[in-house]
Amino acid sequence: MKEQITKQEFINWADNYLRKELTEEESVEFEQFCQNHPSYLSFFEEHKTFLSLFKDTEDRKQFLHYLSDAENKYFENVQNKKRKTPIIRLWDSFTKYKVNIAIAVLIALVSAISTLWLSGFYSAIKKSTSDYSALRRDMNTVKKNVNAQNIAINSINKDSKDDEDKHYGATGFLLSNEGYAITNFHVISGADSIWLYNHNNQMFQANVVHSDTAKDIAILHIDDKEFQKSKPVPYTFSSENTELGEDIYTIGYPKDEAVYGQGYLSSATGYEGDTISYQISIPVNPGNSGGPVLDGRGNIIGMISGKQTGLEGSAFAIKTKALVATLEDIPEEKTTGKIELNRHNTLLDLSKTERIKELQKYIYMVKVQ
Repeated sequence: MKEQITKQEFINWADNYLRKELTEEESVEFEQFCQNHPSYLSFFEEHKTFLSLFKDTEDRKQFLHYLSDAENKYFENVQNKKRKTPIIRLWDSFTKYKVNIAIAVLIALVSAISTLWLSGFYSAIKKSTSDYSALRRDMNTVKKNVNAQNIAINSINKDSKDDEDKHYGATGFLLSNEGYAITNFHVISGADSIWLYNHNNQMFQANVVHSDTAKDIAILHIDDKEFQKSKPVPYTFSSENTELGEDIYTIGYPKDEAVYGQGYLSSATGYEGDTISYQISIPVNPGNSGGPVLDGRGNIIGMISGKQTGLEGSAFAIKTKALVATLEDIPEEKTTGKIELNRHNTLLDLSKTERIKELQKYIYMVKVQ
């Protein structure tokens, strides 16, 4: 029993079978092979259909005979200088043999198509078309997300410290009571000055201590005499992966006052499977960038980084694990000491509204100039 066979060998084998040139044993072997290999069976059926178009070889021979006869008569008529013009005589010949010509055209067309099919020409076209379509979809997706990011950044809420200077708002939150805060890198990129506004609308100037453009993270330090240390931040930072569907919420500044948003974790990875981010289903606007994402126990699980274009209510959040890794990368000379994250959650025993009131003390509006 044949197991490995090329397509051309199979065609030859099939032709011998159809012409009944195989012995009874060989015919049984061929039929058994087709039953065991459905793909070859399908190919055999197509091959039979193809051959049926050429079964009447006598018609082809007769057509060639008619064509040759018409040619001879045409030249004979030219030599005898009959009254009919060459065009009329040619039309007469065409009219007489138009059925045979139509058959010849059909046979030539089928032959050309079959040759291209057998050579894999259409498979190559199909694959090229498929690859082009996939590439075009990918390019459209990239273009769509780049445009969305530009729109989000350019549409960050505007505010004014005075009538002359323009500021663009986003969100940040404290890492410790030492004045260290965190926000997105794209929020402060290219800024000449950075200002943080607390829930009482007090304004503090801040400087960039460290940034990670790949993760879109910026670490800030409030360098302002007016800033006074508060008690330790009430939340903890959870590096454990949050479960899919878990209830989460955020507080941010898409406008000039704090806005609460609630939703759930919709994916354990971010855009195109990015493992340092979550996809979350929370209403998000440009001013929410840099805002904290908390679970139901008051643990920070991430930071808002952007919104997914075309999918209302869905956004991405950088995981706390990535935030903590960025803190560990800060050179020692950039800070007065290691940034110690709080390990004691004081939000657990508070009601929902009390938690929100307490959290607002540590979440800031970020404005850049």
